[in-house]
Amino acid sequence: MASGDRGRVCSSSVTERRRSRTYPAWGYQTSPVLKTGWATGPVPLRGEASTAFTPGRPRGPVVRSAGEMSIETASATESDVQARFDELQRKLVPQWKLIERFTPAPRGIVVLPSLSGVSLPLDTTKQSAYEERFLFLLFLLRQPRAHLVFVTSVPVQPTLIDYYLGLLPGVVASHARERLHLVSPNDGSVRPLSAKLLERPRLLEHIRALAGDPDIAHIVPFNVTTLERDLALRLGLPIYGADPKFAPFGTKSGSRALFAEAGVAHPAGRDELRSTDDIVDAVRELVAARPEAEHFVLKHDEGVSGIGNAVLDVRGLQGASRGAVADRLREVRPEAGSVDAYLEGFASGGIVEEMITGTELQSPSVQMRATPVGGVQLLSTHDQLLGGASGQTFMGSVFPASGEYAKEIAAEALKVGELLAGRGVLGRFAVDFLTARENDRWHPYAIELNLRKGGTTHPYLTLQFLTEGGYDADHALFFTRNGDPKFFVSTDRLESEAYRVFQPDDVFDVAVRGGLHFDHAAQTGVVFHMLTSLSQHGLIGLTAVSNSPEEAKRLFADTRDTFDREAAAAAQPSPL
Repeated sequence: MASGDRGRVCSSSVTERRRSRTYPAWGYQTSPVLKTGWATGPVPLRGEASTAFTPGRPRGPVVRSAGEMSIETASATESDVQARFDELQRKLVPQWKLIERFTPAPRGIVVLPSLSGVSLPLDTTKQSAYEERFLFLLFLLRQPRAHLVFVTSVPVQPTLIDYYLGLLPGVVASHARERLHLVSPNDGSVRPLSAKLLERPRLLEHIRALAGDPDIAHIVPFNVTTLERDLALRLGLPIYGADPKFAPFGTKSGSRALFAEAGVAHPAGRDELRSTDDIVDAVRELVAARPEAEHFVLKHDEGVSGIGNAVLDVRGLQGASRGAVADRLREVRPEAGSVDAYLEGFASGGIVEEMITGTELQSPSVQMRATPVGGVQLLSTHDQLLGGASGQTFMGSVFPASGEYAKEIAAEALKVGELLAGRGVLGRFAVDFLTARENDRWHPYAIELNLRKGGTTHPYLTLQFLTEGGYDADHALFFTRNGDPKFFVSTDRLESEAYRVFQPDDVFDVAVRGGLHFDHAAQTGVVFHMLTSLSQHGLIGLTAVSNSPEEAKRLFADTRDTFDREAAAAAQPSPL
């Protein structure tokens, strides 16, 4: 196989009422078919624009796209809806003992991997693959009385469910399967899953019934926008994530303001940019203030995984005219799309900041969570793997972050986390950093806050759930329940056109024959995800777990090499 073709890290029961009908099972659901009333579901309500005040934004109308329209009653005001949501969220306080750790107590979990509030270049297949990243949450079925409702846009392939249930340690797979309920609206359109569910009130009734007692059930989302808020209100279940009223904190402009308030070092820059004219003015000001800088980074406020970033060469722009700066903007290389489309994207807000330089650079991140009972907890650190047109796109992660700076970035991130927790933010979030080595010392700069789960969430929780371990902040290492350190390399983007020959079952066959499959005795091996995107895009995700950083990197490379060999062999023509 040519080197260019190598796999690469790329870029229950329910009361039956009169006049009932039988619902068919959704996806691969082994629980009994349920019956629900014809007239018991909530009535779809008209969407209205909100005039609520949001932190960090001026008062005035909030314009939402059709996909993000709030589903409110004609008579309810935004403040009424907010009050109802606040009351619902208070149910998380007595539930926290069920949420924070594994428990034998009964509980209900609704997994909602809706990609709301993020803009990614996805087709139906990739959307399904990203939703299926959350299949690691099936490991929560290790809790013997937990029931889990997993919702996806289209049904999940049965072989994928078998794979994840087969990874469950100490659990009879058939017992876990009886407590797993797969639900789908069978809607492959590229829209947020939450929007699809809100259009189907009877399906929401079905989910509500499967979730069980609302006093011991909650929703686990990817992100929380007004769609997820309204969905939680429809289901009557609290949702463990940041209230959408706090969303501005998670924008690039909002992040910079929060870093400044927390006293955390961050790159020089300008924020709240909303036009090309704003960018030109900001670049000229920043060039004057930082004449030694050679490159700036432009970022859309709502950019995700580095998509929305572009590097601008500012050499020679000292004292330049507005026209010269505008011309230079035409030379940026966006991570996705054309230059015109990229610059037009600043209508929704953005920033420009100095590109950090040093003799060596790393891109670590710190994951935290704010709890319903108050306070913030440090969860993990990672070193991010970046690539793309200008090295700004998230490709994967190495866990844990280097011990040379892990404690320092954790301390800085906790300053931000404490601010957020103090304002009532809930759920998981992360602060991304750039660390620059100069004169044998690492200097960290905070560059972004993600008020949602991210690309480092699923590999870390996969490791945690499989080993019953946790991150030790004092040692900046992960230890299993038995005290053994573990490390991993993970990606969502191992990609090669040659991999299109594989079906999920082929991956499992290759993994077993190649000695790659996760071994519970050794607590090492590879866990795969995003297998749905293989046939169409040659794209797969994986987490390679081992006993040292070097062994984890070697296992990752061995997996890629094995896939390359197997794909090349499978592509050889066979005699007719």
